[in-house]
Amino acid sequence: MDALREFFHMGGYAFYVWSAYGVALVVLVANVVVPMMRARDLRARLARQARLERSP
Repeated sequence: MDALREFFHMGGYAFYVWSAYGVALVVLVANVVVPMMRARDLRARLARQARLERSP
């Protein structure tokens, strides 16, 4: 159990190591979510524009 505790403690640098992992995770998730949201908004905008162009 001490080995696991020492692993998570990271030799006294746990805050820096785990915060770096957290920031990296946020960036990776944003790299997936933001383009999906932009694509959805673009599709909606294009559909709205197509409806406006079809109506008299």
